[in-house]
Amino acid sequence: MLVEDEESVRELVRLTLSSRGYKVLEAENGEAGLRVAAETKEPIHILVTDVMMPGIGGRELAKRLIAMRPGICVLYLPVYTEDTVVTPGALGPGAAFLQKPFTLQNLAKKVREVLRSKVQARPASAAQ
Repeated sequence: MLVEDEESVRELVRLTLSSRGYKVLEAENGEAGLRVAAETKEPIHILVTDVMMPGIGGRELAKRLIAMRPGICVLYLPVYTEDTVVTPGALGPGAAFLQKPFTLQNLAKKVREVLRSKVQARPASAAQ
């Protein structure tokens, strides 16, 4: 799931991920992201979101989505590295971030890494 308030960034990320075979659910803000997640029956493996958005920001969105769908991975696309929100541990356990601006290749690589780390972290009984 992709939740990003900047339309051009959202479109670029969606095109990049879908061209690599990912099915992308998208929303323009946190409120819409919660609606999309509540309405879809399909699993959501990863949330890719901006940290700072009007209304429900990325961290609050992630917190709510994790409560709705335990086990979801989170990849934040923060605007500023100086922001305290990207200090180690500030994003929450298991969260990753990719600093803007990023290359499309780096985005795809980071999504792969985050999803791979989720698979590797599952207990052996859950992996079967």
